Amino acid sequence: MITKKRTVAMLAVVALAVAACSSSGSSAAPASQAPGQSAAPAGSAAAGCTPITGTNIPIGFAEVTLQSPFYVELVNAAKAEAQKLGYDMTMLDANGDVAKQNKDVQDLITKGIKALILNPANPEAVQPSIDAAKAAGIKVVTVDRPVKSGADVHVGRDNVKMGQLVGEEASRLLADGGKVIEIQGDAGGIVMQNRRDGFEGAIKSNPKITLVQGPYAEYIRANAVKAMQDLLTANPDVKLVYSHNDDMSLGASQVLDSAGVKGVYITGVDGLMESLKAMKDGKYSATSLNDPQYLGRLTVQAADRLLHCQETAPVIDAGTTLVTPANVDQYLGDTLFAKYEPEIDWATGQPK
Repeated sequence: MITKKRTVAMLAVVALAVAACSSSGSSAAPASQAPGQSAAPAGSAAAGCTPITGTNIPIGFAEVTLQSPFYVELVNAAKAEAQKLGYDMTMLDANGDVAKQNKDVQDLITKGIKALILNPANPEAVQPSIDAAKAAGIKVVTVDRPVKSGADVHVGRDNVKMGQLVGEEASRLLADGGKVIEIQGDAGGIVMQNRRDGFEGAIKSNPKITLVQGPYAEYIRANAVKAMQDLLTANPDVKLVYSHNDDMSLGASQVLDSAGVKGVYITGVDGLMESLKAMKDGKYSATSLNDPQYLGRLTVQAADRLLHCQETAPVIDAGTTLVTPANVDQYLGDTLFAKYEPEIDWATGQPK
């Protein structure tokens, strides 16, 4: 049984629907295609494309925020990859403000960039900026969050699958049933919706599970701590916690430890190394990987392929996998997030 406590109506935004595999050569749109994007691959398959030449070619990155460690890692990797490939990349931080991001894009267009990398603050509100970039002949690559139309390529991960993988593990862990607390990301966000839907869809297979849907904690640990304090008071019989990122789940775990509550499974998404180390210590049960450094590198590589007229699928899935105590050793390391770098088939957009 699932009981939902929603206080904010969901915005109708576009989801990235990435299939587990894709067959090339079909006349239909690929299964990994984001709605609103052309099924025809960009680059050499596009008529009239002229490969760019020269060095220190200007490209721009309009980032939604640098308040998240995930996005800091993504941007730093993108900068390094751009330098490696001979580009002069200007990065502007919108700090979560869509009005500033629209201004940032206009500033980047004025600088004469040849490609725009965009992590949209709001997929619908940035559409005029995307249209302006396209009118100026600029290649547009979105990262992490897709937009309805205008992007030549979207680089991201299947957030439904991330939630689904953790949900399947949660259903296995709670084979005899129990109460699950879900701490959500941002109200109306497409990533939040996908990670929620993937997880909830998976646990529906176990009718013995009861879900309590908690508040939006904006992916911030401190917010999750406060939310979990209230949730634990109302639900002292909780058996498993799932949050839309590991940082929030670690905050929830902190609350349980402080209250002396034992035996609660902690799960999340992103592969934050701190959660993997907690897993190694028996304090974390599952996460799905979301390596931001690889995402940053792939995004710049996609822009590079577009500028050189190389065949590139309209949606690139950077891939994910489940980590549990059974396989955690192979992903432990000294990076902030666990590394996961499957080779990409650029023609299909799928991991090989």
